[in-house]
Amino acid sequence: MQDEDDLTLLETDDADFSEESPLDEMESAEADSAPSFDPEEMLPLLEASEPSQRMLAARAFCDLEDERAVPSLINLLQEVCPLIRVSAAYALGRNPHSDAVEPLIQQLQTDWNGYVRKGIVWALGNCRDRRCISPLLEALANDIPAVRLWAASSLTHVGKLNDEDIIPAIAPIIEGLRADSVPAVRSNCAWTLGQLCAELPSNVVYATAVDALIETYVEDEDFGVKEDAKSSLLKLGDTRGLQMIEEVEEEGLIG
Repeated sequence: MQDEDDLTLLETDDADFSEESPLDEMESAEADSAPSFDPEEMLPLLEASEPSQRMLAARAFCDLEDERAVPSLINLLQEVCPLIRVSAAYALGRNPHSDAVEPLIQQLQTDWNGYVRKGIVWALGNCRDRRCISPLLEALANDIPAVRLWAASSLTHVGKLNDEDIIPAIAPIIEGLRADSVPAVRSNCAWTLGQLCAELPSNVVYATAVDALIETYVEDEDFGVKEDAKSSLLKLGDTRGLQMIEEVEEEGLIG
């Protein structure tokens, strides 16, 4: 019999995109009334024999920042219970560390649970490490919708790195913008392109991204995606993009 805590996210149906995950619940609780934890009390519980105590401690470090927790949180990525694994992933996102990058990448590639992978892509984005780029792009291209959504957002942190790190990411994000079946994922790709291209010089890669944003603004069937593409074009202030926005609005083609 499956443990009732062993929440499974089916990995082949786009309907999963609307499912709430344990990670979402943690975010809601944090926004409503974040509990106050003592790190000195929580650190030993990360190694406790009772799974419920390890989960409590992992969730505590979703709020607390303490580098001492990182080794134990990395170990918790191997837990049997996915609720502990997702808590550990989210906690590592709150406590990013270079030592956690490879374990997070490995777990992203092997974890069967979409809730956990969703937390991992968020954590990888917060690591701001060039090693995270390739697995995030892989998740954007091939994972379930909820994970693709977060992968697109997490890639914005690539902009904190060098141009050499940003440029290889542009084409796969454009592919997501044009081809993903889920409007929310396309919207995040549009937003991410605006963030990343703001860090680039005016070169061929930049121009290609602007072309894709213009195309999306004009042709995408979803109004929300159009609006995110428009926002990115406005952020970039590119002459071609601004001109297209003006022409479209004058002609009343969008509204």
